[in-house]
Amino acid sequence: MSAMAAGRINPRSNARNDARDVLRCHGRTFFVASHLLARVHASRAATLYAFCRHVDDLADDAPDAQAARCALAAVSRALIDGRANDPWTAALLALQAQTGMLLAPARALVAGVASDLDPVRIADEEQLLRYAFGVAGTVGLMMCAVLDVRDPRAAPFAIDLGIAMQLTNIARDVGDDARMDRRYLPATWVGDIAPTAIAAPDAALQAVLRAATRRLLALAERYYASGEAGLGFLPVRARVAILAAARMYRAIGGRIAAADYRSWDRRAVLGSAAKTGHAALALASFACLPRLHRRDAIHDTSLQRALGAHG
Repeated sequence: MSAMAAGRINPRSNARNDARDVLRCHGRTFFVASHLLARVHASRAATLYAFCRHVDDLADDAPDAQAARCALAAVSRALIDGRANDPWTAALLALQAQTGMLLAPARALVAGVASDLDPVRIADEEQLLRYAFGVAGTVGLMMCAVLDVRDPRAAPFAIDLGIAMQLTNIARDVGDDARMDRRYLPATWVGDIAPTAIAAPDAALQAVLRAATRRLLALAERYYASGEAGLGFLPVRARVAILAAARMYRAIGGRIAAADYRSWDRRAVLGSAAKTGHAALALASFACLPRLHRRDAIHDTSLQRALGAHG
């Protein structure tokens, strides 16, 4: 599941009118942050979010894996052909025409979501990072176009922030994913264990899962730091909004740590008041941290070595 997506949307909705409602109901972290964006950027971001949610729903709500694959393949074809029957893909194509957004990241997102239709057994950290790029780093790339960011130096930092958020999602959803026959924790960290074992771990496995979740969040921190380093490439209001979204997502990791990295039988949640508080703290940071306004950040290429040509 992509980092931007959570909840369900009505496939018969009018995308242009309802994208903001989708964001309000199902993407509360991003909805809070979107209030800090310029109106046109907030509208575009809601459209992108609704498309990401639609893609996830096609995978999650289909009667079987084959039906989901067919539905996702239809979206991928529509992105290539430039014509779509569903309102959410049509809205993304309209957004592409408006912003010049490249559609290769959208197709990579669809492929990443499709990979979840098979039993997921992540082998190593490199595969984990490639998956996180597919379902979330790609969203960072599309957000650059949404926010009118034309400087190509911004792209790797946007990818890193998307990866960081996805790693936080994975750390939060260890148990939920296991119950869907998915193990994103790399075998090189936890062994080649089955998701059924994660869902009901014995004491020894609990220690392994805690260590792996701690390691996962530490890895996410490296990508958050890189993502924040590139905020200076964004327009000022977008800079504030993306910083707020990043800080809210990072706070989920703090909740997981406070629960002793136990997420196989619980799910860390950041309430509305806490989100508002972290957004306010982000505003304070924005005002007093000069590095957030610099446009001379040099990207650490080692962070994307696993991505190959994508990085």
